[in-house]
Amino acid sequence: MERKYLIESSKTVVDALKQIDNLQVGPLVLFAVDENNRMVGTLTDGDVRRAIIAGHGVDEPIFNVMHRNFNFLYQDEKNMVSGLHHQRELLMKLIPILDSDNHIVDIVNLEKYRTKLPLDAVLMAGGKGVRLRPLTEHTPKPLLEVGGKAIIDYNIDRLIEFGVEHINVTVNYLAEQFEKHFVEPHSGVQVKTFREPDFLGTIGGIKIVDTLHNDTILVMNSDLFTNIDYEDFYLHFKSNDADMSVATIPYTVNVPYGIFELEGHNIKSLLEKPVYNYSANAGLYLIKRSVLDEIPDNQFFNATDLMNMLITENKKVIRFPITGYWIDIGSPAEYEKAKELVKHI
Repeated sequence: MERKYLIESSKTVVDALKQIDNLQVGPLVLFAVDENNRMVGTLTDGDVRRAIIAGHGVDEPIFNVMHRNFNFLYQDEKNMVSGLHHQRELLMKLIPILDSDNHIVDIVNLEKYRTKLPLDAVLMAGGKGVRLRPLTEHTPKPLLEVGGKAIIDYNIDRLIEFGVEHINVTVNYLAEQFEKHFVEPHSGVQVKTFREPDFLGTIGGIKIVDTLHNDTILVMNSDLFTNIDYEDFYLHFKSNDADMSVATIPYTVNVPYGIFELEGHNIKSLLEKPVYNYSANAGLYLIKRSVLDEIPDNQFFNATDLMNMLITENKKVIRFPITGYWIDIGSPAEYEKAKELVKHI
């Protein structure tokens, strides 16, 4: 928590002015707390100016001039993400998060982050990238560069933008390169790497992640290039109370011929050059933490295996359509497409 935004309500107006001046960049607002560290008000540079114009002295305590009707969210609020979304619509910049006794436990900076998603992210990066050889003979595919930055770093940066604080990467092929890459914190977040004992498929490696903090887990391929809205993805998952949500992309098949509908030898109808629209797996999944019990330990296991298992058990598996861009960098053509796309972002 950034304590530079906190000030005791007994401090003077001139003390507040000095502290606001020291903020320099970012939202120019202070959160006033009483002698028991409970939040009691807010103070902006505008509030100070209006107080002085109204005749208040600079040596008065800020308690006399602070704004008492302030916006906040409680830390145990069930709809925290929805609350932050609403605050963003109100153009609020800093949102204090309070406990039940009104102590400030966190401050969400909506200038720095889109929101603060309560989920753990697990990026699968153990594959060999065979289709991209020779580029991947000495460099794992997620560490190949697009626009001067590793593919995986685009995904890490976007997760951090949405306030994800717990990010894990499962590795296997050329694992030491990932471990070196993530030695230092990434934009203030320490990305953890976990070595698979063997190739464990597109979701099996999640079982070697030894520490999870939230009840919702995001699992994704690390070599994707996408601007999926993780907040919408999360809210859709929660509002549907799903066990698993699968992000999807549209896939269209154009048949260049007339297609017959048959009944035995008889032609019942003719479709001239039909177009079929499908939803294809995009390689990003949200799952309830309890679903992890369905995944076997130390066995090759794909996300599609988990989907089929949950469907068989009548669990709720839903889809979330991606409306932005999405590229699976699995071939030289897709790699070149991503390098061209990044020039226009």
